[in-house]
Amino acid sequence: MYVAILGRQPALGIAELESVFGGNKVTPLSNLATLVDTEKLEIQNLGGVLKAGRLVNEISNGDWRDASQKIVQYCLSNWSSYDGKITLGISAYGFETKPADVQKTGIILKQKLKKIGVSLRLIPNQDISLSTATSHHNKLGLAENKVELLVVKSKNGRIFIAESTGAQNITAYTKRDQERPKRDAFVGMLPPKLAQIMLNLAIGSWNMEDGQPIILDPFCGTGVILQEAALRGYSVYGTDLADKMVDYSRANLKWLADTHHVNFEPSLHSGDAINTQWHQPISAVVAETYLGQPFSAPPSPAKLDEVRRNCNHILTEFLKNLSSQIDSGTPLCLAIPAWRDKEGHFTHLPLVSTIAQLGFKPHEFHNVSQNDLLYYREDQIVARELLVLSKI
Repeated sequence: MYVAILGRQPALGIAELESVFGGNKVTPLSNLATLVDTEKLEIQNLGGVLKAGRLVNEISNGDWRDASQKIVQYCLSNWSSYDGKITLGISAYGFETKPADVQKTGIILKQKLKKIGVSLRLIPNQDISLSTATSHHNKLGLAENKVELLVVKSKNGRIFIAESTGAQNITAYTKRDQERPKRDAFVGMLPPKLAQIMLNLAIGSWNMEDGQPIILDPFCGTGVILQEAALRGYSVYGTDLADKMVDYSRANLKWLADTHHVNFEPSLHSGDAINTQWHQPISAVVAETYLGQPFSAPPSPAKLDEVRRNCNHILTEFLKNLSSQIDSGTPLCLAIPAWRDKEGHFTHLPLVSTIAQLGFKPHEFHNVSQNDLLYYREDQIVARELLVLSKI
């Protein structure tokens, strides 16, 4: 059993975990964390999980004092004969406590270990939980002597203690995002971790023993989705309306092969998603589609209506074209635009409510709704709405 710490938009992480492990294996504890019933969880393959750890203890009910006692007992039991120096971080989630209280738990443990000859380096808490960056840079969870304890209080008061197996590798994400030779802000900057989430939402439970899935991105842009798919060992196939974007994808995928030592032969060609004939077979379709023009402030109702109708037309024609070319049951994950107003309400594309008429059905999740799958920053007007579908 694992505890997964979720990102700032937890519904995306929960949906991703459901797609990878199955909806009945995922039990949300709060909007900060969830339980995952699995024997193995590789965080480097999950874009929506900040940290993960193996469950080591539970408390039926209690506060931080109760959790603190269990932490000290657990560590003393496991480290009393340890030869060497241990680095420890403690992260609390869902508790009404202070960073000083979490730090005090570590100090008490350090003093008790010192009395029996065990050396402990305690990472200081600026907040009740360590940041993902702090966990990553201290390599917590990645070695026997580098430990982070994830302590989660659920909505019903139950406490779960997990020993971390790692945090998101933000250094690797940054390298893949910023060191690629070709970037283009005009077509959007899809984050690699969002591309990971989208791939997992489409085919997270794919068994590689059945062969390499072939991932089609009909709006490949600079190739971020293709890049993340190739790193997973998938076959990648990309098309784009602009020859320039196809060239950018080709250059970036060559950079990926050279710098990450992966061997793959991408299939790339130009083509308008409205009328292109794609090569077969296609295992899954994953794409950030046309998002319309960017906005730095909410547009006027007339302008929003114009942009919305234009995007809806393009994407409707694309889906009609795609539906005629893929097999029944083929999974898709598409990022489409949704627009936020000043109050935080969203305007969606009309096709969202009529998707069945285009030959597709939405995936049904156990713990979240399709309506919750929105990726955006607080300063963004245009959000990415993720549609998880399958061909009827």
